[in-house]
Amino acid sequence: MELALAENIRRSRKERQMTQEQLAEVLGVTAGAVYKWEAGLSVPELELIVEMADFFDTSVDILLGYEMKDNRLSATVQRLRELLRRKDPAGLAEAEKALKKYPNLFDVVHACAVMYWIFGMERADKALYRRALTLLEESRVLLPQNTDPEISELTICGETAEVYLGLGETEKAVAILKEHNAGGIYNEKIGGILANSEAPEEALPFLSVALARVVAVSIRTAQGFFNVYRKQGDYVSAGAVIQWCTELLSGLKDGDKPNFTDKAVCAALVCLALSQLKTGREEEARSMLQRAVELAKRFDAAPSYAVGEIRFASCVDGASAHDDLGSTAAEGVEKTVRAIDDEALSILWSKLKGELDS
Repeated sequence: MELALAENIRRSRKERQMTQEQLAEVLGVTAGAVYKWEAGLSVPELELIVEMADFFDTSVDILLGYEMKDNRLSATVQRLRELLRRKDPAGLAEAEKALKKYPNLFDVVHACAVMYWIFGMERADKALYRRALTLLEESRVLLPQNTDPEISELTICGETAEVYLGLGETEKAVAILKEHNAGGIYNEKIGGILANSEAPEEALPFLSVALARVVAVSIRTAQGFFNVYRKQGDYVSAGAVIQWCTELLSGLKDGDKPNFTDKAVCAALVCLALSQLKTGREEEARSMLQRAVELAKRFDAAPSYAVGEIRFASCVDGASAHDDLGSTAAEGVEKTVRAIDDEALSILWSKLKGELDS
């Protein structure tokens, strides 16, 4: 607990334009005693603190410089998270205080578990890791109290596995992740661990499925950003995020061999065309639509929806990709133009189609 008594005595005395000797005379002490108080070398007795607070027309709390913490549950959890964010070592002591006050409340126990886990990781401290394991196990018992949709038994098990990794207990970590790998949520983590094992080939199926998931998530995320920027009228950013997505997908091509990402790229090229059109680059937009048409024709000539066809993901057997762009890439281009519903883009597309059909 930090107090500011010395500073406050000195400040209050000077505000009254008093010397140390004059204050000493008021309190019936020596000037040397006042000097020591203001220098932080000693602390006045409680009766003298009360007398000074009365003399300076203030409260004892203010004179001490004490500010009562907000110890409500929500404030306590927020304080723990802020201490962790700042990497403040005081967070560990604060965590123990919180656990003594709220030993059976999920929010506190879990926040403290994360505190010990992160500090254990940063310090490579096994004792902190062990404390984190205990608290994570308690968190699972208290989970019915949880109201945070981003926390579940799955995520707590993932955190537990991370702690075991920090302790060097790799097999136990992998076993936990595999047991709780619903929807492939931990594929990339399992694959990453196995890649460093004595049998790295065991990592490939997990990494391959994880890569396919990354592709799908990247496409949806880029499309989401594009729509936000488009509605905000920021067509430069809209084009930039789609460009990033197309470059990512291009890196997953195995030469000129078609794969299911081609359909997504066709739709992305239409989005890029809109961005170029809205920033005064009509010829570039026309060229981009032409590229979308050409790529769609190549894909539709030999369509492939096998996940294993994308580069690197060679260990995915039988899995196929699905989309809502239509049965062909050409339909996907048409559908994307209609979905964007922009008059200038629609006119440019109609002209281009007319030229191609003639």
